[in-house]
Amino acid sequence: LKRIYMEILKSILQDIKEDSPVQEVRRGLHWTAVVSKRCGLASTLAHGGCSHGSEGGMEGSLTEMTALELARYCLEEDTAKASIGIAAINSLIDIDPDQYASTDGLKIVKGLSSGKNITVIGHFPYLDTLAEEARNLWVIEKQPHPGDYPEDKGKDLIPQSDIVVITSTTLINKTLPGILGLCRKDSVKMLLGPSTPLSGVLFDYGIDILAGSIVTDKDTVLRSVSEGAGFQQLKRKGGVRFVDIIRNHEDIIRRLK
Repeated sequence: LKRIYMEILKSILQDIKEDSPVQEVRRGLHWTAVVSKRCGLASTLAHGGCSHGSEGGMEGSLTEMTALELARYCLEEDTAKASIGIAAINSLIDIDPDQYASTDGLKIVKGLSSGKNITVIGHFPYLDTLAEEARNLWVIEKQPHPGDYPEDKGKDLIPQSDIVVITSTTLINKTLPGILGLCRKDSVKMLLGPSTPLSGVLFDYGIDILAGSIVTDKDTVLRSVSEGAGFQQLKRKGGVRFVDIIRNHEDIIRRLK
C-alpha cells in the first residue's frame, strides 16, 4: 500500500506543469494554506510518523522554497509536513473553475443515492439528508460520533457499498490506497473536501468524482485559517468556491442502475 500511495502522489506531482515562488504559508488549527500561483488549502493534521521532533527543523524556511519543493512534503510520513505538501499542490494546480460544476459534493451524492448502500469515510456535516435517500448510510470515522462506525468496520462495509465518499485527508494520512482496495470495481468513488487535488491523475486510480474547492478570495480565507475556522465557518465566511470534476457521468449512472 505504501508503494501505491507514493505512486499516486508522485503522479500528481509529475502532472504539475509549472513551479512558482512561495509567498506565504499559514497553518491554522483546522486548515493549512500555501500561497503561490494561487492559494491552496489542506486539512491540518497533527504530527505523526516522524522521529525528528518538531517538523524536522523546517520552521521559518518554508517561503525560501519553491511551491513544488514544498509540494514534495506530501511524500513525508510526518502528517504535519504532508498537510503542507498537499496545500502546496493545491496552490499549483492550474484549473479554470468556470469549466466545472460548483456544487457541494454531498448534493451530487444525494442525487445518486436513492436505494443505494453508501459508505462515507469521515464525518461530514448534513449527512442526515443522505440517510433519508440511501438504503443504508454507513459513516466510518477515526474518532466515531454516535452512530458512526470505527475504522476496522471498513473491511466489512466498504465492499457492500454502491457509493463510497472518501475524505481527502486520506491523501495526507496515506490511508487512501487501502480504502480504494476495499471498494468494488463497479462502485462510485468520490474524493471530498477542500484538501482534494483537482488533478485528473486521480481518475487513473479509480476515483470517479473530485469534489474540492478553489480559493476565490485569498485574504478572507487566510484570515479564516488564522482564526481557526472549521469547515462550516470557512464556508460561511466565504472566499471558497466548490468545484466538482466528474470523470464520466453517463458511466456512473449506468453503474448505479
